[in-house]
Amino acid sequence: MKTKKFNSWLKQITTEYPLMIAGPCSAETEEQVLETAKNMKDKRIQVFRAGVWKPRTRPGSFEGVGEKALPWLKRVKEETGMKIAIEIANAQHAALALKYDIDLLWIGARTSVNPFAVQEIADAIKGTHKTILIKNPINPDLSLWIGAVERFYQVGIENLGVIHRGFSTFRPGSYRNEPNWQIALDFKRQYPDIPMIIDPSHICGRRDCIYDISQMALDLQYQGFMIETHINPNEAWSDAKQQVTPKNLLRIIDRLCLRKQSFIDPEAIDKLEFYRQNINQLDEELLEILSERMKYAQEIGRIKQEKNVAVLQTARWEQIVQKVLTLGRKKELSEKFIHRIFKAIHQESIEKQEKILKK
Repeated sequence: MKTKKFNSWLKQITTEYPLMIAGPCSAETEEQVLETAKNMKDKRIQVFRAGVWKPRTRPGSFEGVGEKALPWLKRVKEETGMKIAIEIANAQHAALALKYDIDLLWIGARTSVNPFAVQEIADAIKGTHKTILIKNPINPDLSLWIGAVERFYQVGIENLGVIHRGFSTFRPGSYRNEPNWQIALDFKRQYPDIPMIIDPSHICGRRDCIYDISQMALDLQYQGFMIETHINPNEAWSDAKQQVTPKNLLRIIDRLCLRKQSFIDPEAIDKLEFYRQNINQLDEELLEILSERMKYAQEIGRIKQEKNVAVLQTARWEQIVQKVLTLGRKKELSEKFIHRIFKAIHQESIEKQEKILKK
C-alpha cells in the first residue's frame, strides 16, 4: 500500500493534536445522546461517537436501537459542530451510514476478524470519500489486521486509519483485552503514515486505567483516542464500567502530556516503552500469582491447625528450595536472587499460617 495520502483526512478533521473521538458505548435515547454531546463540547473533542448497532456475545443483550439513532447523531452534528462516527458491521449498515452522512465509520473487532464481512462493507462504500477506521481483530493476528485495511484500499478508499482496542485472551489478566503493544507497533512500523488511534475503554474494561493507557499510547506516538463517554455511566445500557462522564473525560485530556522527542531514534523509543509496559504487566501478574499462592498457604495452615501440626516443615522447605534453584539456573537467575525471593515468600506464608494457628 502507498500510504503517503493517509494522513490528509486527519488534518481535514482537526488542527488540534491528538484527535479525540468520544461518546457513549450505545446510543440509548435521543435525550441521552444530546445531553452527553452538549456536556463534552470542547474544541479538543472533534468527533462524537455512539454505538448504533451493538454486536453482543450472547443473544438477549442490548444490541442497539439501530437506524432510529442516526437522526439523533445528525442533531449532535448540527448543534455542537462535532463530526459524528458509528460502527458498521455489514453492507446494510454502510448504506444507512452513507444515507445519513455519517463522517467516520469504524469496523469493529468482531467484524475485522472476518474477511468476507470486511470485503462486503468495502464493496458497499466503494467510491465514497468517507473516513474508515479499522479496529484490530479480536485475536492477535497482525496479518488479518493489515488484510482488512488492504481490502478498503483496494476499492479506492484512501481515508484510512486503524484503532488499537486490545486482543481477547483466555488467560485472566489486568485488562479486559490485552494491549499486546508489540502488534500495534509492528503495524506502525510497516505503515507509519496510517494514523493509529487507541481505544483505552475496550482495553481496560474499567474506567480507572483509561488515563494510563491513553498516556502510554501518546508516548508511543499514537495520533488519537476513542474514549467511551456517557452522561451517567452507572446507568448505561452496555459496558457501564468502562465509560466515563464528560467531566472526567475533560480531566483525562487535561492530564495527558504530549512529550517532546529525545535524541533516541523512534524504534528505540518504541522498544523501550514496549519493554516497560510488559514489565508493568508482569508485575501485576506476579502480585496476582503471589496472592493466589498465599491463599493455598492459608488453606494448609487450616489443616495444620485442625491436626495440631507445627507450621515449619523443614523437609518440605528444603524440597521447595532445591526445586526453585534448579528451575532458576535454567532461567539464568542467580541463586542469591532465588534465595532472597523465596525466603520472603516462605516468611509471608509462615506468618499467615501462624495467624491461623493462634486462632
